[in-house]
Amino acid sequence: MKSANTTSVKQAYPERGKVLAGLVLAMGLAAMDTTIVATAVPSIVRDLGGFSLFTWVFSVYLLVQAITVPIYGKLADLYGRKPVLLAGAAIFLLGSALCGLSWSMLALISFRAIQGIGAGAIQPIVTTVAGDMYTIEERARIQGWLSSVWGISAVVGPVVGGFFADYGSWRWIFYVNLPVGAVALFMVSAYLHEGIERKPHQIDYAGTALLAVGVGLLILGLLEGDVGWAWISAPSLLIFAAAVLALAAFVWQERRAAEPVVPPWVFRRRLLIGANLATAVLGLLVMGLSTFLPTYAQDVLGAGAIVAGFSLAVMSIGWPLASTFSSRIYLRIGFRDTALIGTLFCLASGLIFGSLPESAPVWLAAVGSLVMGVGLGLLSTPIIVGLQYVVDWEHRGTVTGANMFTRQLGQTLGAAIFGTVANSTLARWLDRAPASVAGHAPKTVNAVGKLLGGRTHRPGTSIETYLRHGLYLATHQVFLGLAVVAAFGILILLSTPRRFEKLSFDNGASET
Repeated sequence: MKSANTTSVKQAYPERGKVLAGLVLAMGLAAMDTTIVATAVPSIVRDLGGFSLFTWVFSVYLLVQAITVPIYGKLADLYGRKPVLLAGAAIFLLGSALCGLSWSMLALISFRAIQGIGAGAIQPIVTTVAGDMYTIEERARIQGWLSSVWGISAVVGPVVGGFFADYGSWRWIFYVNLPVGAVALFMVSAYLHEGIERKPHQIDYAGTALLAVGVGLLILGLLEGDVGWAWISAPSLLIFAAAVLALAAFVWQERRAAEPVVPPWVFRRRLLIGANLATAVLGLLVMGLSTFLPTYAQDVLGAGAIVAGFSLAVMSIGWPLASTFSSRIYLRIGFRDTALIGTLFCLASGLIFGSLPESAPVWLAAVGSLVMGVGLGLLSTPIIVGLQYVVDWEHRGTVTGANMFTRQLGQTLGAAIFGTVANSTLARWLDRAPASVAGHAPKTVNAVGKLLGGRTHRPGTSIETYLRHGLYLATHQVFLGLAVVAAFGILILLSTPRRFEKLSFDNGASET
């Protein structure tokens, strides 16, 4: 059975090795984009101005990308993976070229939105194509390779971005996408062949619009909460209320649409609900550790930027390694239980970080990061491979897009939740400053990192010692939060069906 299945897949995709090379290049475009841009922000601000707006260079990209992910997943099921991936990559490259031509911060933000529209197609469709071309025994290895792209990008992106910013022009961080993207487009266009039955479809325009508005407002509220406005404020309440109304209208529309953009069965199947919630947990864990480990390593432990970056980079090493070898586990004990083991590793990582003292050696933080990476690899790959296994070709794009969307939503929630925990903890610490340091203490949480500046430990002033301890308390709360989130993930997986069995459909939509 195994060899026959592999043979049939190879016959359907005779050039799949060349296609995979194109997929890896395409995934690299999306993976490296955020890290390469982050390093060049100071140069961009010096050239274009608009310092108060620069956070939107990242926010608008993530916002638009998250909105479009489930839409592209559905389109891939209707019209095939190839045209959707090629269109998304082409839009991404157009946005990249326009970003390099930006003449103001507002122009750059607008062009980043175009990039985000294209980026929304890359990760879900690349993952879907990999699921089409490889058997269940092979997919873990392929997902490991695709995961390694993100790990490599986390290391290479800042280096490349810094090189262009220091020795060339920040505009090249966008132009460099063009030749890489051109090769990816050629490889996919020339070697990916799909036998798609061409037939008319009824595009759910109303559902698409309502989904974009509802999700867009929800993520906007999460991104700007406690940043652009207070959580309990008129703008926040209005945005979240409008998001709820739009999403409620979206659910109503999907129940009556002939070909809904997100079919109702996605929300009715216990297996899909559990797997997607577990992926949202993964997004929370990734964002919590990625955001606060560098701060802990530099401003609390006093490590340099390179050492702090390495302590986080080891997570990106453990992730693809565990992902690659996960098939040996899930073929024996199943997808759910393999993901459960991964979540236990994540819990262990949270407990390691939560037990670190204020003067811990950096290598202990690196160990915790490595354990988290192993856990994330064992959690992510069995879930996505399992979801692609339980549905047929016509639904694979939909379930993959929905899963990628919940991961991005989890990351957005993680930024909001962990940011609020850290900021409130540090703010309370500043409010309780003793008289000996109160006069020199910064008035805002944002000024703490600037005052410490990631400098290595030395006999510091009383205010520096006080602020370092405050940052330790703030990051310590976040690390304990990682353990809580991982424990919640364990409960989710325990309530998810243990066996990932093929889902049955009536006319491709209704639940049986």
